[in-house]
Amino acid sequence: MAEARKETETVMFGAIDELLAKTGVKPRDIGILVVNSSLFNPTPSLSSAIVNHYKLRSNILSYNLGGMGCSAGVISIDLAKQLLQVHRNSYALVVSTENNTRNWYSGNNRSMLVTNCLFRVGGAAILLSNRSRDRRRSKYELVHTLRTHMGADDKSYNCVFQQEDETKNIGVTLSKDLMVIAGEALKANITTLGPLVLPLSEQLLFLVTLVARKVLKMKIKPYIPDFKLAFEHFCIHAGGRAVLDELEKSLDLTQWHMEPSRMTLYRFGNTSSSSLWYELAYSEAKGRIKKGDRLWQIGFGSGFKCNSAVWGAVKTINPAMEIRNPWMEEIDQFPVQVPKVAPIVY
Repeated sequence: MAEARKETETVMFGAIDELLAKTGVKPRDIGILVVNSSLFNPTPSLSSAIVNHYKLRSNILSYNLGGMGCSAGVISIDLAKQLLQVHRNSYALVVSTENNTRNWYSGNNRSMLVTNCLFRVGGAAILLSNRSRDRRRSKYELVHTLRTHMGADDKSYNCVFQQEDETKNIGVTLSKDLMVIAGEALKANITTLGPLVLPLSEQLLFLVTLVARKVLKMKIKPYIPDFKLAFEHFCIHAGGRAVLDELEKSLDLTQWHMEPSRMTLYRFGNTSSSSLWYELAYSEAKGRIKKGDRLWQIGFGSGFKCNSAVWGAVKTINPAMEIRNPWMEEIDQFPVQVPKVAPIVY
């Protein structure tokens, strides 16, 4: 427990220190704090650890989200957004992290051992503001958040499940149905998101196909809208290679669009809810973010959930100014060619 707490605090405080140094915001100016960590949730909470370390004010609105999986980063952003709609002239600090020390699986169940191979420790700190004078120095404007929860279905609820194995070792089981369930959750999410972001021509094609399939009972494939017409950049949760392969195919994305997600998985592993921010940092370090660009973050998590956040770039990001970007010291080495991995046969 002591080592897990030390590890998590190192990650959280390091990210927050760099954020405060970059923005010049003082800790006591923060009025809202949202922290998410799915599996590691000590007492006092991680949000309380941040309040204590930075001596945040006593009337701060503090929230600690646990057990919500890898998509909890977008949930935290959505919660902060809703709070900022109520509390004027405020700063909201969002911290997304996860810890492995207390959640390493030491048994022999193969479906539980997968998580040991994928997950790594990571963390990100994001500052949101509803103060009009902060717009000129902000990077992005939050345009939409959309949350889809498939937990009413038993298969979806059980596909990522923390439990004991036959020898009482605690681990997380990943179901063989995970990819199918993720696909269904994504389909439900984009069905709602599409009308908000897609051009009218794509909406009409989707509607015509839907009517043909559902009303006229025609045997045609569902029309997948071209989301490249709505977004310049995609940050897809780096949950694993199979997840990224499936979404690249489903959304008809190019290697360039998938590069931030694939390189994040290669370099940092699955950092759970913070992976979306490592991916955004990659695009910033590459100098790809231009003023007016639109960005789609897609998070998947246990429950089962698919959550989206849509951002608009308020300004062009100059990589030379991103001195605290985690990629900057080695960005010239990326992208790399990731070798194909042969399937393991038991």
